[in-house]
Amino acid sequence: MVFRSPPALALVLGSVVISGCASTYYNALENIGIEKRDILVNRVDSARDAQAHAQEEFKDALEQYRALVNFDGGELGKTYDRLSKQYEKLEGEAKLVKSRIDSIENVGTALFREWRQELNDYQSPDLRRRSEQQLRETEQRYKQVLAAMNAAAARMDPVLELFEDQVLFLKHNLNAQAIAGLDTELAQIKSRVDDLIREMDKAIAEAEAFIAAMPAS
Repeated sequence: MVFRSPPALALVLGSVVISGCASTYYNALENIGIEKRDILVNRVDSARDAQAHAQEEFKDALEQYRALVNFDGGELGKTYDRLSKQYEKLEGEAKLVKSRIDSIENVGTALFREWRQELNDYQSPDLRRRSEQQLRETEQRYKQVLAAMNAAAARMDPVLELFEDQVLFLKHNLNAQAIAGLDTELAQIKSRVDDLIREMDKAIAEAEAFIAAMPAS
């Protein structure tokens, strides 16, 4: 089950989230029937969407850089401006992806801590054993998706640094001679972007598998 928080609920709980009182926030949602596992699935879904969108932005940045390297006339300043603006988008996308991953870890920690504690409340040994098994399986899937997302996110920073270097260099050296020298950098940037896209594909696949495996509440 993937839920979307109603606007009214977001307004009511906004101050709670801002204050950082996560347990109060989760308790308030549980009072209206939204369990931590539903929140976890929702956040994995949101992080998957953020990574998919970031993928497209990195691809666009590569194309903008390629267009600049292959510049063959027109207004050089406009071509550079497009690359510069695309780099700014990349920064925002990277921050969003990382914040979405942080939100997954936040609710995941709360969910599994509560689940372990509640194992002690069972009177039936069989039900406790079955719940414990489900906990292990769910936590393993959770760790896999989190590891894949963090691996993909970690690859964003080096690529961002490469683009930042190029944008800064061109800001002060926007001429035909400088553009001609960028050709040697294109292959390296393309290789880094391709590696990043592959890692993001893995993370997105892990997220989709996690969402499909989680039982609806």
